[in-house]
Amino acid sequence: MASTAAGTSPTPAMSVEAKTLTEVVTRLRRALRTSIRTDYPWESLPMAQVELLLALDEHGSVRVGELASLLRLAPNTVSGLVQVLVENGLVTRAPDASDRRVAVVALTAAGHLKLDDWGRAHEHRIGNALDRLGPDDRATVSAALPALARLVDHLASPDLDAAAADDRTV
Repeated sequence: MASTAAGTSPTPAMSVEAKTLTEVVTRLRRALRTSIRTDYPWESLPMAQVELLLALDEHGSVRVGELASLLRLAPNTVSGLVQVLVENGLVTRAPDASDRRVAVVALTAAGHLKLDDWGRAHEHRIGNALDRLGPDDRATVSAALPALARLVDHLASPDLDAAAADDRTV
C-alpha cells in the first residue's frame, strides 16, 4: 500500500483507492440511513443529532464547547442541536458546577434508550445485508474490519488535521 508524507501528494493508486473508499462509505451511509427509515419509521433523528448522542455516549457529560470541538462544529450549531435534544428529553443541559456560565450536556435515560434502539436497528439491517453476501465476500468484509477501525482512528487523529493544514499551505 502506498503511503504519503505530510505535504506530498498521494500516489495515483492511493487517489483511486481513496476515491473508491469515499464513494463506497458515502453510499453505505446513505443506504443504511434510508433503509432504516423505511423499516423503522420512528427513526427520524437527523444524523447530526445522532452524532451528538454518540459523542455523549462515548465521552460522558461534556461542556457545549468541548462537544463542538469533538464534533468539529460551531458552538452555536451544537447549542441548537442540544436545545432540540433537550426538548425531546434525550439530553440534559445544566450549568457546570465549576463555572456556572458554561453548560454541561449529558444523555438522559431516554437518550440512552434511543441510542440503543438506533444501534440495534442498524446492526439488524447490516446483519441482514451481510447474511445475503456469499461466504467469500462476508469473509473479506470481516477481514477488513480491523483495518477500517484503524482508518477511523487515523481520521479522528489531531495529527491528520495538522497534516491537512500543512497540505493546504503548500
